[in-house]
Amino acid sequence: MNYLRISFGIFLILAASRFIPHPPNFTSLIALSFYVPAIMGRKFIIPLIFSFFITDLFIGIHNTILFTYGSILVISFTTYFFSNKRTYRIIGVLTGSLIFFIITNLGVWLNGELYPLTPQGLWICYAMAIPFFSQTLISTIIYSAIIETLLYSKNFLKLLNNH
Repeated sequence: MNYLRISFGIFLILAASRFIPHPPNFTSLIALSFYVPAIMGRKFIIPLIFSFFITDLFIGIHNTILFTYGSILVISFTTYFFSNKRTYRIIGVLTGSLIFFIITNLGVWLNGELYPLTPQGLWICYAMAIPFFSQTLISTIIYSAIIETLLYSKNFLKLLNNH
């Protein structure tokens, strides 16, 4: 029962951050992709991906969705290396932003619709994505700060210990 409640909570948080009007790439996506498995375990990666899928059904399915989900999985599985201490988690979640940037923009380039499939096209693709990366970093920092603050809340810790 707790698994379902926590999974539904993940969905609600993700959906709120994706459905409420926001600047491009300013969501809880990276922070949740990192912190959910880091804090609650890898068994919550499936509800995380499912939550992304459900919200994408409303937002729209795009031709680079496999790269987006692939980056989420990579980020989720890297938490093993970064989840021990707060400093490591912060480094890990920022690394997650970089992973997301690299993988998803590789997908944009490989799609071949916006940039030529040449080394120069790849370079242009990454250069054009830098403004979106800054939004990703800012949102990741903000959502991570919220999560880190919650981690030191006694009530939140009690909830986590009961899952």
